[in-house]
Amino acid sequence: MPWTATEKTAFSRRAFLAGLGGASFLVGSALSKLSFAAPLLDPALLDAPLFASTRREANGKYALSIFDEAGMDIARVALPDRGHGMALSPDKSRMMVFARRPGTFAVLIDLRAQSEPQILSSIPGRHFYGHGCFSADGRLVYAVENDYEAVRGVLGVYDVSGADIQRIGEIETGGVGPHDLLLTEGGRSVVIANGGIQTDPKTPRAKLNVETMDPSVVYLDLENGDLLAQHRLAKDLHKLSLRHMAEDGAGRVWVGGQYEGDSAEMPPLVARFSRDEELKLSEIPMPLMEDLQSYIGSVVANNSGDVIATSAPRGGKTLFWDAKTAELIGSETIIDGCGVAPIDDSSFLVSDGAGGLSYVEEPDSYPEVLARPAGVSWDNHMIAFSQA
Repeated sequence: MPWTATEKTAFSRRAFLAGLGGASFLVGSALSKLSFAAPLLDPALLDAPLFASTRREANGKYALSIFDEAGMDIARVALPDRGHGMALSPDKSRMMVFARRPGTFAVLIDLRAQSEPQILSSIPGRHFYGHGCFSADGRLVYAVENDYEAVRGVLGVYDVSGADIQRIGEIETGGVGPHDLLLTEGGRSVVIANGGIQTDPKTPRAKLNVETMDPSVVYLDLENGDLLAQHRLAKDLHKLSLRHMAEDGAGRVWVGGQYEGDSAEMPPLVARFSRDEELKLSEIPMPLMEDLQSYIGSVVANNSGDVIATSAPRGGKTLFWDAKTAELIGSETIIDGCGVAPIDDSSFLVSDGAGGLSYVEEPDSYPEVLARPAGVSWDNHMIAFSQA
């Protein structure tokens, strides 16, 4: 699975901005046109609890929102279409927003500089899968992509250190339908959840290989692309698409699944693993299991890494796990709640499709709705600046 160099490709933002139909980039509570005469974020704010998520606005357009722990908008940047995941650079100076599958755009936003966002499009024959991450030094961005003609997942490698974004290579992910990814081992390797689902943009949301799905999690060496480890579930769980992940304080990775088989089967949906440990499924009590509708959305650790939150938006539940014992320690009802981010060592924010931002102080405490902007629908994921 070698690291393959590609011809450097510079991405112009001119054609992309034209495709926005005149949409302006927005900042501040007044949401006026952004002239880039000042940084998007006041550097002093970067030490405060800040969060980011993509969303659909009341006017039907899409944006990235950066907000505080009370749900107050600090900044917004218009997007050309629906976004999904975000990546924050280690120094918190830049953010990359990725299109939802099968989108072909990503937006690099400089949070401190007086400059326009940089836009890139996926190369021909590829689309993004909605997630990516920065390298440990912030020079590169790794983006999961679909090489749909060859039916393989790849990790696109982008140099974001210069004036223009350059695609400098790619690494095979060792599977189909790569989704989430995490840097590990100090940034020397990456763990990727290969969801196992074959898709093609000609039929954008169709799942083409459910009967032969082969999901896995893999560890790849980022220096040479070597496969360091690969773990699979038992064969009778091959329809459990492994999607989103978080690393706990002990270095184990937690992953949430979305089951593509018979809904009556209700297999476990949450597992944990490491480079040297196979996937271990966590048990969910059957009365609660019935509520989850075979779908886990976000997987997030608190700041200390001893509690893992897993959202189940279709079932309107958010579950909390003790990372050391793998025991379920709480569940809360938040209708269509999917985006989750830690506020501190115990509490979380949860966003929902009806625009709500809910505060969960403890795993067994009742959620408190902090804000619900009229007409807004939050997308699936939220990130906390504290976890950069």
